[in-house]
Amino acid sequence: MHVLVVHNRYASTQPSGENKVVDQEVALLRGAGHRVEVFERRSDDIAAMSLLAKAAVPLRVPWNPAVRAKLAARLRSERPDVVHVHNVFPLLSPAVLAACADAGVPAVATLHNYTQVCPPGTLQRDGRPCTECVGAAAPLPAVRHGCYRGSRLATVPLAVSLSANRRRWWSGVERFLCISAAQRDVLVRAGMPAERLVVKHNFVPDPDARRSDTGEHLLYLGRLAEAKGVRLLMTAWDEVAASGGVGVPLMIAGTGPLEAEIRAWAAGRDDVRYVGLYDTAECQKAIARSVAVVAPSTWLEAFGLVVVEAMAAGVPVVAAGHGAFVELVENGVTGLLHRPGEPASLASCIRRITAEPDRNQEMGQAARRRYEQGFSPAVGLERLVEEYRTAIAGRSALARGGDTHANRGDGDSR
Repeated sequence: MHVLVVHNRYASTQPSGENKVVDQEVALLRGAGHRVEVFERRSDDIAAMSLLAKAAVPLRVPWNPAVRAKLAARLRSERPDVVHVHNVFPLLSPAVLAACADAGVPAVATLHNYTQVCPPGTLQRDGRPCTECVGAAAPLPAVRHGCYRGSRLATVPLAVSLSANRRRWWSGVERFLCISAAQRDVLVRAGMPAERLVVKHNFVPDPDARRSDTGEHLLYLGRLAEAKGVRLLMTAWDEVAASGGVGVPLMIAGTGPLEAEIRAWAAGRDDVRYVGLYDTAECQKAIARSVAVVAPSTWLEAFGLVVVEAMAAGVPVVAAGHGAFVELVENGVTGLLHRPGEPASLASCIRRITAEPDRNQEMGQAARRRYEQGFSPAVGLERLVEEYRTAIAGRSALARGGDTHANRGDGDSR
């Protein structure tokens, strides 16, 4: 199979699960003998742009005609069987879908977050769940509240793109790959075409390192941001420390907007270690040495890659009991779920996961079995190729006049 992957890479200064997923899927497909090419833009390149070019970036978020022309030309010359779209913000835009229509190549899109119904893609505002824009024709609340980076001006291009391109997304993509059932439920309720939304969990490569003992620390691994529950974890850990601790330190690995706050909080403490941003090998080693991995997100995670990475290493998880975590973690079997947003509940789960080493080991073994059954490379490859074939068959039916959807909008000349 010949696949063209379309992706706007996130900045390299921030940990990105999405970049990791894209790279891993490309490697998986190539390893299975498929021909995979990549059409990408990098957010890192914005820094080197001229002032005029930088000023034009927000204007091209809703629509980038140059990208449409370049991608369409490449599709016509290379003729891939299918295009797999990931992130298009900020340098690609939904114009990539028009390019696919121009060349008559079916498109599959992985939905890594909630940008189809929420401009910043988080379904969160001021640290709390928010669905004001879900189902709305125009996401004006997001602009009013400045939901993207706390800025109304920065939110406008995203809101315009969501509103202007809604129909194009919903009609121009043969298969939407939701990364959890929880995410799919939200999108179906928002009015997205249910028949095109399928659940395909992200896979995780089998790690080089697995846990072989009881572990030496609790681990938070990810972006240091409010939505990831970092402040919630700090409060819960202070409560644990005030009651005597749990015998192992908390390790925090990652970077993000709360880095300075984390550094200051961890400074001079024996029970907290902030280690900065780890590479893939260091992350795997840190996970394999963990008593448990903590994922206390306050927003509704669409998946939770670190949870599955922990499972792959035979390590149980303490996670917030909402969003995708509810389907990833079987409470009391592969880990523990705490009440979302409640530091006392998180502190209680931390105490429980560390108090019984034998039970912890059993949960780690169960987590590994769950990984093998649902999130291994073999499972991921099978599901991915299956959805590609379905998309190709759907486009073939359309070419034969067999499509039953009226007014698909594929021929839009915008």
